[in-house]
Amino acid sequence: MPHRPSVTAVLVPAAPSPIAIRSYGSSSTLDRHDFAQIVLPLAGSLAMDIAGKGSRLDRSTGAFVEAGARHDQLGDGPNRSIIVDLHAGDLDARATGRLARTPYLRLTPEATGLADYMDALASHGQVAPHRFRLWLPLLVDALLGDEPRPRSRLAGLLAHVEADPAKAWSVDAMAARVGVGASRLHALFLEELDTTPHAWLAARRLERARHLLEHSRVPIAEIAYRCGYTDQSALTRAMRKALGTTPAACRRAAGALAHNPRVPVKTD
Repeated sequence: MPHRPSVTAVLVPAAPSPIAIRSYGSSSTLDRHDFAQIVLPLAGSLAMDIAGKGSRLDRSTGAFVEAGARHDQLGDGPNRSIIVDLHAGDLDARATGRLARTPYLRLTPEATGLADYMDALASHGQVAPHRFRLWLPLLVDALLGDEPRPRSRLAGLLAHVEADPAKAWSVDAMAARVGVGASRLHALFLEELDTTPHAWLAARRLERARHLLEHSRVPIAEIAYRCGYTDQSALTRAMRKALGTTPAACRRAAGALAHNPRVPVKTD
């Protein structure tokens, strides 16, 4: 039976991940699908064939697989690559056309740096959708050899909020950070992240709280304070509404899975 590549998927809540880390063996993995892909080697090398055109991929060479193209890849030793699935709307027609004309891509230092950044995020088990949406345009610019274009007016704000989610981030305060009015901030969030400032902030706070619950022994009341909630009860209400669980149950589940991942965990 042909050896299939081992896959470690990066988890994105509530949606299939567009990113996976894969290693390929010496047997054929011929495939074709209705979405495009970018292949970014992280270590080792592999031979690839795209629609009858072959090349060897390594840290200096990546690949773009056009939607519908038959492709095969073989590894001749230990190897790891980032596979980026690209669906309708992820790339504009200009970028898709240019990438399709040159399916084997020279990886600039900027492109390999972006690949390493995503690999580092993947090693923590989670890549938030907004980070992928900000990362992908920079990667495409690097692959095409273009000067990066200013794609996001929110990048600075997002970094500041993620660094200090407990701060009293009102919509007016966030708008002032970007240098726009509240209504324009709402429009930018909808355009770039498909959400509102308030919903995005709530998701980031919950994300931080869940990480601390699962990976630290910080008291729950302290976690609530660090993540911008007025008290432990406010964190409990937010988690129950968004995730259907409580902080205590989340922490117990993480502990039980660490000791025995096959044992089902009862939640509150």
